[in-house]
Amino acid sequence: MSFQTAARAAGVGQTCLRRILVAVVVVLAGLSLSCGNSSPSTRTGPNHNAYVTLPADGSVLLLHIDGSTGAISVGAQTPPLENTTPTGLALLSSKSKKFLYVANSRNDTISIFNVASDGTLTLSGTPTPAGSGPWAAVIDPSGKYLLVTNNYHSTNVSVFSIDPGSGALSEVAGSPFFANDNPTEILITPSGKFVYVTNPSIGMVTAFTFSSSNGALSQVTGSPFFSGAGAFGVAVDGSERYLYVANPAASNLPSQSNIGNISGFNIEPDGPNAGALTPIPGSPFNATVGNGPTALTVDPKGEFVYAVTPGSSFSIWCFTIASANGRLVPVSGSPFSLTAGELFALIDPSGNFFYIGSSAGTGIEGYTYNSFTGAPVIITGSPFLTGTPPTPPGKMVLSE
Repeated sequence: MSFQTAARAAGVGQTCLRRILVAVVVVLAGLSLSCGNSSPSTRTGPNHNAYVTLPADGSVLLLHIDGSTGAISVGAQTPPLENTTPTGLALLSSKSKKFLYVANSRNDTISIFNVASDGTLTLSGTPTPAGSGPWAAVIDPSGKYLLVTNNYHSTNVSVFSIDPGSGALSEVAGSPFFANDNPTEILITPSGKFVYVTNPSIGMVTAFTFSSSNGALSQVTGSPFFSGAGAFGVAVDGSERYLYVANPAASNLPSQSNIGNISGFNIEPDGPNAGALTPIPGSPFNATVGNGPTALTVDPKGEFVYAVTPGSSFSIWCFTIASANGRLVPVSGSPFSLTAGELFALIDPSGNFFYIGSSAGTGIEGYTYNSFTGAPVIITGSPFLTGTPPTPPGKMVLSE
């Protein structure tokens, strides 16, 4: 192992919980499935492609998803590149072209891939220089900008404008933007107005307003906001009223659960404090058993919040969202003793399939879920192996 590799591994271990930072990245491309109030057995839709990063191989793997069953099969893999450690993925789709952006955390670059009609990837040009340890990536709703957290001994977020024809990246004026210590996960709200970044090493959430005209980030009044020990995974409901953050670490604070919990926040929609966060009554929320929630997702209808933890005992937490105030209420049977993982938790945009990433060598766990009760139901064939076992670090992101 090189000195740089050893130093980076040590740095990450000091700033974040090691078990949290183990991750995989998957991009589900073009998921467009039926939703409604159907039972899991009646859900169906077209087939889709997905992408998962294999950090240990330095490559990206194409996956095929059966739209009727949710089952995953392995496709082509990009040529391995040493000393890249690909992590975050962001997929940009337009009527004529698709581009996949991959954050290479070890060599501080972003790779751009052209996506063919069959989903295969072709590297486009030379990787773009990025910040120190680029980690997670998102594209704003307009498709004009790529935002990337810089995680290794860093305190900022880089923002790039995207050339619509070639997909090339150009850093915007003022980038990178200060985002407090150890910026890790990043979320942009559906409207594109607000950006939230978790800071695990300080248990905070950094909040920004986002300018769609020039890509600039401006911290909101009162930012950063306290969440809880090891604040990591982040999710927002579709109405953009509520933000939820997974706090996986045990805490000695009287107000914090010793098994980890979920913080809930109201998002200030307008005015001088637009984007500011205030705790939802009853926050933080936790399960009666199980521990260490790391990743969150909200179903497309905004009815359920899922939190996932490593292992198979009480590992999937499910809550309903109280429409009046955003409080989280555990559903019957939660937490569920089903195999989960600490890497990611994502539901396709139409709400049919629920995928969880595991670092335990099982790859991707696949579920449907009951749209009335929220109870997850395992997909036949799950877990779905990715060849090389998922290794640190990584993400998963879905396209519309």
